[in-house]
Amino acid sequence: MKKIFFITGNKGKVQETTRKLLPLGYTVMQKDLGYPEVQADTLEEVAVWGASHVQQRFDGCFIIEDAGLFIDALQGFPGVYSKYVFLTIGLEGILRLLEKVENRKAVFKSVYAYCEPGKKPLIVPGECEGTISTKKQGNHGFGYDPIFLPVGAEKTFGEMTVEEKNLYSHRGKALEKLTVMLREKD
Repeated sequence: MKKIFFITGNKGKVQETTRKLLPLGYTVMQKDLGYPEVQADTLEEVAVWGASHVQQRFDGCFIIEDAGLFIDALQGFPGVYSKYVFLTIGLEGILRLLEKVENRKAVFKSVYAYCEPGKKPLIVPGECEGTISTKKQGNHGFGYDPIFLPVGAEKTFGEMTVEEKNLYSHRGKALEKLTVMLREKD
């Protein structure tokens, strides 16, 4: 088995990633180094900056991931500030902002940065279109999962198992691209 470190404090992200990479012969090891998130316009910029910061302190093969929820009616808010917004106003705050709003379209975006020692980070994006529900539904997942209903699904991410979520999710789609890249590399 090959080891790849996932630099994150989020166990849910590690669980989703492990399910995708284990069949390829990768053991995903969580390492919570913590790194400051740069204030930037895109997830790609945040991921590259974070990966470069981690490379200065860690000498191994690793991935980091940044994600955001971009809501049409809120001009893409919370976007790159999704974690901060979740921690400050939570799901209830987002639902309040969307009260009486008909256009509930949103897109979840994810960007992985895959890094090997001494090499430039490789960026792998993924996204999932959907809508914001009118109430919290489900106890699975984390973050915005209980209010995000992906296109083509009848359940929110919060109502899905990890396997179901990976079929639709932004992270799952980015991981699919990452698995292709890792297969080609091996």
